[in-house]
Amino acid sequence: MFGYVNANRKQLSDDDKVNYQRFYCGLCQELHNQAGFKGQMLLNYDLCFLAILLQSLYEPEVTTKKFRCVIHPISPKHAYISTATEYAASMDIILSYHSLMDNYQDDNSSISGAAAASIRKHYNKVKAKYPRQTKAVEDYIEKLSAAEKRKETNIDVVSNYTGEMLACLFDWKEDNWSPFLRSIGFYLGKFIYIIDAYDDLKKDEKTGNYNPLLFMKQDCSKDFETFVRANLTSLIAECAKSFERLPIVDNADILRNIIYSGVWTRYEYLHIRDKKTEKSV
Repeated sequence: MFGYVNANRKQLSDDDKVNYQRFYCGLCQELHNQAGFKGQMLLNYDLCFLAILLQSLYEPEVTTKKFRCVIHPISPKHAYISTATEYAASMDIILSYHSLMDNYQDDNSSISGAAAASIRKHYNKVKAKYPRQTKAVEDYIEKLSAAEKRKETNIDVVSNYTGEMLACLFDWKEDNWSPFLRSIGFYLGKFIYIIDAYDDLKKDEKTGNYNPLLFMKQDCSKDFETFVRANLTSLIAECAKSFERLPIVDNADILRNIIYSGVWTRYEYLHIRDKKTEKSV
């Protein structure tokens, strides 16, 4: 649904690259288990992070599945399968279904509508199993739609909606770790919303589509880039603070790579791209 929470593979050790790929393949295999090949098309790096985080915190039993990948068929692949990857796959289906339906309703995209219809029965199964999380996503879509209609200018208000929704999804078991997991999800959600708005900024300037950062750009003028970077930095700092309070040992380097480095890769790319564009004008 988002795709901004991925690893900086260049900075991972060889062993961590292998483990990260196995979690990613595990998420893909779980999506196939729940929704077939259509489910695998929903594969998302953000939910891979969730799978690794929950696996590393709760340490449920994990099995290594050897399989042949249709996309990469030359050599056998290995996937980590556990209740954590199952949960992350279910959350992927919830988010993806609503994203497709949102595209269908807002843009009248027949492709998105058909894709949503193709996974509806799988979504309904997940909804029955995880009603709390499904309601959180439904409420999020409703609040975000209302904010767009009223042209909400306060990006802190709008980004809170994404934060509140991800906080609920990160809170797998509603137990002693809930405050920390909810905090990670909340601040990561706000970060995702802002960087997604930043990603769409130039396009929305041309089309006139709603984007709360456009209002901030008009107000901040020359300080706009500083404002965006400062906000993103403070949000990830809060996310990291909650992560470091968790007793995670396994895969800690992978998770730190994602939080401290990986989430910035898209922003850095956009920043460099925009500078090159400015120079060429």
